[in-house]
Amino acid sequence: MVQELLIAAVAAVSAGAVYTAAAARVVKQYERGVVLRLGRLRDDVRGPGFTMVLPGVERLRKVNMQIVTMPVPAQDGITRDNVTVRVDAVIYFKVVDAASAVVEVEDYRFAVSQMAQTSLRSIIGKSDLDDLLSNREKLNQGLELMIDSPAVGWGVQIDRVEIKDVSLPETMKRSMARQAEADRERRARVINADAELQASKKLAEAASEMSAQPAALQLRLLQTVVAVAAEKNSTLVLPFPVELLRFLERAQQPAPQQPAQAVQTAETAQPEPPSVTQGPPQTQVDPPVSPPTPTPEPEPPADRRSERPAPEPPRPPNGAGPAPRESTPPLARH
Repeated sequence: MVQELLIAAVAAVSAGAVYTAAAARVVKQYERGVVLRLGRLRDDVRGPGFTMVLPGVERLRKVNMQIVTMPVPAQDGITRDNVTVRVDAVIYFKVVDAASAVVEVEDYRFAVSQMAQTSLRSIIGKSDLDDLLSNREKLNQGLELMIDSPAVGWGVQIDRVEIKDVSLPETMKRSMARQAEADRERRARVINADAELQASKKLAEAASEMSAQPAALQLRLLQTVVAVAAEKNSTLVLPFPVELLRFLERAQQPAPQQPAQAVQTAETAQPEPPSVTQGPPQTQVDPPVSPPTPTPEPEPPADRRSERPAPEPPRPPNGAGPAPRESTPPLARH
């Protein structure tokens, strides 16, 4: 009798141990347990630690509550300014409602991945190339809102979305490099011109100050000579005043030549003999002698103007012979 009781006790203990082993569950600290009894969701979500379920009646599903890092595959798209790009991203999310993550969606990880890919394509089509390259923070916020809207009903919260890399065609890279080089050259020229303007203003102020004291310019010249000589150069260059060069140039110019028109006037000053007319003697009436016409002064040799001949005296009345021609010797100018 005692032996049978011992066997029954051992069998009961063994059955209890088997039942306990089959019903015992351990939920980790970062997990939550969702219990389905005969396919129906229980209201209580099991927390971390040891818990029991009815074997064959209840089923426990563990849901990870940690933040999940999921890479988004690279997506090819065309931007709003018709540039083909290839963009990849990474998404950070976590489950905030374990029951909804089990009941509302079949596989919340796969659903979030597909939603991230479609949202990334949509963002590429709505953005310009400059926004993808320089204004990523705004695009990340827009992408996060697009993914988070449907994920709220799945018990998933999107923490952050980041665009990792933007791949461009080689031709576009070369064009952008040339544009950047031209822009840097333009800025360098503007900075150089601004520096020249400021330097010219300072030099003008210095010149105005030195003009008040002529000795200041000489002192500045001596300081420059000392600075150049300190380098132990074999050749020393000194400034040469421009006024001295102008003085030497004026000294080498030839003297102005005497006008040659005065010599020609002296040679042609010989009086002409009176003309003799043959024929019967006639009464000759001397015409009134007109006063001598003043000879115009000769012009300088640069103009070389010809002298005008003196006007002839008036002829005598009809019946009278021709009057002797008088010539007034021109005045010679010495």
